[in-house]
Amino acid sequence: MSDGTETPAQLVAAAVAAGLGAVAITDHDSSAGWSEAFAAAEGTGLTVIPGMELSTFFGWKSVHLLAYLFDPTNAALVAETTKIRDARLKRAENIVLRIAADYDFTWLDVLAQTTVGATVGRPHIADALVARGYVATRSAAFESILHPRAGYFEPHYAPDPLVAIKLVVAAGGVPVLAHPGTRGREEVIPEHKLAKLAEAGLFGVEVDHRDNTPSGKERLRELAATYGLQMTGSSDYHGAGKPNRLAENSTRPEVLERLIERGTGTEPFRG
Repeated sequence: MSDGTETPAQLVAAAVAAGLGAVAITDHDSSAGWSEAFAAAEGTGLTVIPGMELSTFFGWKSVHLLAYLFDPTNAALVAETTKIRDARLKRAENIVLRIAADYDFTWLDVLAQTTVGATVGRPHIADALVARGYVATRSAAFESILHPRAGYFEPHYAPDPLVAIKLVVAAGGVPVLAHPGTRGREEVIPEHKLAKLAEAGLFGVEVDHRDNTPSGKERLRELAATYGLQMTGSSDYHGAGKPNRLAENSTRPEVLERLIERGTGTEPFRG
């Protein structure tokens, strides 16, 4: 419902076809896809773990926080995600205006790539650039026109990870840092900061992810052992939106069970 190219129902069908026992749905800053995913999983034997991928910023660095099994009606979390989505929308509009100064490109091009309830952002701009023929793929758009060095980039509001973790925990959710090793061992979130996140209720770090470097994974394993954090895995599947394939990385069953035990905001849907 945010930036994948498949609907929640199509995601569930793909998970069943892949022989998965469980799949998480974690749209950016939104829980809008949960009900459709649950309905599609009915009778399939698939467990759906409802979640969300929260946008946060640590200094100037974007840090994504996975939030599983939280209460989607929690007022404070709803207010914060609404604020983030509104900021992402305004940022997307400004990026399009900048691109339009150099390309035949409009906001209508972007809207044509969205669905009702989508968290409109840079992936939709990328898809619109593909549709216009300016780039071949979404990934190519991020490597060229949407790369910060191209001059069209603009940041958006997002809370500090510590604030976000406290919000998720207060909503009964289970927070996990998403793919925090993409820049290598020396660029993993500083240990003193991670210590504070762990103290605030961070459950784990996503280690097995295609974008984490080997040295980044090594450092994450060290930190997880030091601070008693669980290690999860994820394909970060976006349909055709990314080269990532469904179930190319996964979370061990025993870790998933610990995650389910920790969550109190909502229940997994067991199809």
